[in-house]
Amino acid sequence: MTSEARTVHKTCNLCEATCGLLIDVEDNRVVKIRADENDPFSRGHICPKAFALKEIQEDPDRLKFPMRRTASGWQRISWEEALSETAEKLAGIQKRHGENAVAAYMGNPSAHNFGTAMFGIQLLKTLHTKNKFSASSVDQNPKHASSLFLFGNILSMPIPDLDRTQFLLVLGANPMTSNGSIMTAPDIRTRLKDIQRRGGKIVVVDPRRTETARLANDHIAIRPGSDALLIAAILNTIFAEKLEKDSPAMRLTTGLDAVRSKTVPFTPEAVAPALDLPAEKIRQLARDFAGAPSAVCYGRIGTCLHEFGTLSSWLVDALNLVTGNLDREGGAMFTHPAVDLLPNAPRLGLQGHRDVWRSRVRGVPEFNGELPVACLAEEILTPGDGQIRGMVTIAGNPVLSTPNGNQLDKAFSQLEFYVAFDIYTNETTRHAHIILPPTWSLEHDNYEFAFHMFAVRNTTKYSPPVLEPEPGTMHESDILTDLNLRLIEKKSKNPAAKLAARAARMAKVMPTPRTILDLLLRTGPYGDKFLPWKRGLSLKKLEENPKGIDLGPLRPALDRVLQSKDRKIHLDHELMLGELRRLEGQMRELAAANGQKPNGKLLLIGRRDLRTNNSWAHNARSLVKGGVRCDLIMHPDDAERLGFRNHDSVRIKSRVGEVTTKIAVSDEILPGVVSLPHGWGHARPGVKLGVASEFAGVSCNDLTDDRLLEPIVGNAILNGVPVEVVRA
Repeated sequence: MTSEARTVHKTCNLCEATCGLLIDVEDNRVVKIRADENDPFSRGHICPKAFALKEIQEDPDRLKFPMRRTASGWQRISWEEALSETAEKLAGIQKRHGENAVAAYMGNPSAHNFGTAMFGIQLLKTLHTKNKFSASSVDQNPKHASSLFLFGNILSMPIPDLDRTQFLLVLGANPMTSNGSIMTAPDIRTRLKDIQRRGGKIVVVDPRRTETARLANDHIAIRPGSDALLIAAILNTIFAEKLEKDSPAMRLTTGLDAVRSKTVPFTPEAVAPALDLPAEKIRQLARDFAGAPSAVCYGRIGTCLHEFGTLSSWLVDALNLVTGNLDREGGAMFTHPAVDLLPNAPRLGLQGHRDVWRSRVRGVPEFNGELPVACLAEEILTPGDGQIRGMVTIAGNPVLSTPNGNQLDKAFSQLEFYVAFDIYTNETTRHAHIILPPTWSLEHDNYEFAFHMFAVRNTTKYSPPVLEPEPGTMHESDILTDLNLRLIEKKSKNPAAKLAARAARMAKVMPTPRTILDLLLRTGPYGDKFLPWKRGLSLKKLEENPKGIDLGPLRPALDRVLQSKDRKIHLDHELMLGELRRLEGQMRELAAANGQKPNGKLLLIGRRDLRTNNSWAHNARSLVKGGVRCDLIMHPDDAERLGFRNHDSVRIKSRVGEVTTKIAVSDEILPGVVSLPHGWGHARPGVKLGVASEFAGVSCNDLTDDRLLEPIVGNAILNGVPVEVVRA
């Protein structure tokens, strides 16, 4: 790279929207970040997070070189020393105590870095431990499970065709602040307003009048965790009034009669008391959805993080299917990405599975090769054969992002050895013995393959590096590869494999993200298949089109995504039919209690705002400045009953802990429900985040309960947590 002034096209990696940026650079420093008006997908839109890329790049707290924790503080060490010691310690623990004595956790940012995702998987394979954890079990695993049960693959996830739908039903999602989640949709406000401009309708179902609900045509407030009851009642109405529609997808479906019979008890009248909604309101919603020219139901984080998370996700897909809106224009469709992992998913081990093994302490089933992260602390703290003694975290902060953070905090402090791949000394990594910090986003190239897979339009774009890395730093893909080869040298019982690993490491002849990306693009559905006359996609083609390439709107794809053995959609999955029976029991209990918890406690839900994404960008002042954003939202009726006024300090208590914050009294939330944002809580000792510590806030996951798990995939239950609120 030269020191001349230049402009670089880049994709923002701070959320799933993948907005196109133009970054002006001079003397290897970012001068300005602005929206790329010519990006075919984001169309000139960016949000405030994009400007934080420069702040993080220049953050004095950002780590750039390996650090070792000592009795006298953190000490900088060489890469050779850090990687050698890490491999020695991890291999030693596994040799003495077995392979499962080392655990690994991958955080949310891993999905935003192509090199991390690809080479992190290789490291996990070499560790060969059953104790693998990730942020997926506090987020999206119910969505993956629904896709596995219905379509035969965890990656076969239908996406709302936002740009053509006439009716959008949103449950437990707030895309106006998330910019979309498992729905890559930059410029979301315009896309939502366009639905209304073309005569369509948006209905939001959420316990809080969110930013998306304020824009919608209708907001329906229901009790946290009751999404499954509402969708079951909508399906009941559709079946009772014969509103289902034939479609190519329906003709590939088995088990429709089973679902029809299992939803018979969920009449609007039966469900209404539990939801505190008029039966006619439910019935009319079903009629409007089924009668729209095109419609799509989109359920996200709020539908996943309660005890019927998998069932809710499955019912969302079932609703789209029976109304003829699956795999059709304006409905729930499947993306055709340029890097398409689905055709080779079974061969790559990406098809998905459940309950192949179970956790040691509680006996919780694995899902897709991972155990629920809510079980991590007990696996570290409980002595015995198979106890976790060593830990690897990659771009994660589970002390803040997973339930019962205080217990996990204690657990991490007791590890025999812990290595963290991270650019900060945060609430979790402060316990690390060694931190291996990679280069930051602006210093390496990237391809957002995960989010192209779930985009509302088929597009592709390569992001080159913007800045020259500082001498002596390393890209995460190189760190992971080097450590992986060192572990093979130490762990392999095959002399040839040991020799080959050492030779590759010493000669530095390793695959790079660029070479893998080019291979995947050229062999993908739009690729040139290494035949120049085909004029298809390759990395060179993307580099020649730096703003990105539009590959067209979503189109039918069932022939590609169906991976069940008989190539059918299976509505009669025994686990889901069993969950419908369990839901019927809950409906009767809630109806008897008029929808309220019998102990009278308030129900805690989370939230986020546009300027934050979990915890990992809170050291950027532009994203945390302004008014207090870590307060507890409470309905005026609850505040009056408890004797609170706006801005009073309160203690929030749950089974596992308590936090103190201020309340914000607002009628935007349902009575009996309170809301606290996630990702905060930066006041723990040893955290080296200067800006974040000024705006520390409190962690909602010091209140969420690690014992509460959704039974199908073990997802943490982070919504609807019973809490007591008292004066501080």
